[in-house]
Amino acid sequence: MKTLKDIEKIFYGKKYTIYSELDKQPCADHDRSKGEGVGAQEYVGIKLKLLEFPKSLDAYKDKKVFMVAATLRAETMYGQTNCYVLPEGEYGLYLMNDDEYFVISARAARNFAFQDMTPEYGKYPCLAKVTGQDLIGVALSAPLSHYPKVYALPMTTVSMTKATGIVTSVPSDSPDDWAALRDL
Repeated sequence: MKTLKDIEKIFYGKKYTIYSELDKQPCADHDRSKGEGVGAQEYVGIKLKLLEFPKSLDAYKDKKVFMVAATLRAETMYGQTNCYVLPEGEYGLYLMNDDEYFVISARAARNFAFQDMTPEYGKYPCLAKVTGQDLIGVALSAPLSHYPKVYALPMTTVSMTKATGIVTSVPSDSPDDWAALRDL
């Protein structure tokens, strides 16, 4: 084992796990008073670059600002037509590594902070607040999309406690996305 470590074939690293902020350590399945059997869920973050800014984010126009949607189906991103936000939702602007700024829910920012995505581990100060209503109609540049611009649109079923609170829309692969787009 020492020889393998010396030639860098094995090393210590991090893995996905449930983490206790209170105890500052991983929290094993049977250590939790509730949530036994709950595991980490891996999402792919889709960075949608803001091409237009709501008034509350005007001070950041010269920065790399992204709305970040989370998806379990990254292979469908070629069919993106828009993204959805919760009109009553409260989003924040958070500084991430590489001088990028993410518009996401506070819960997502906390999770990102414990995955070494913020400049300081476990810290995620909110730099600005923005409502979903303010984000509706904002033009975005979506990676891999056929369209040069997509727009943020309202959806009342977006959950602020799941993933980032922003949902990318691929109507060709999701009947719910298609129905929501049709209803608008």
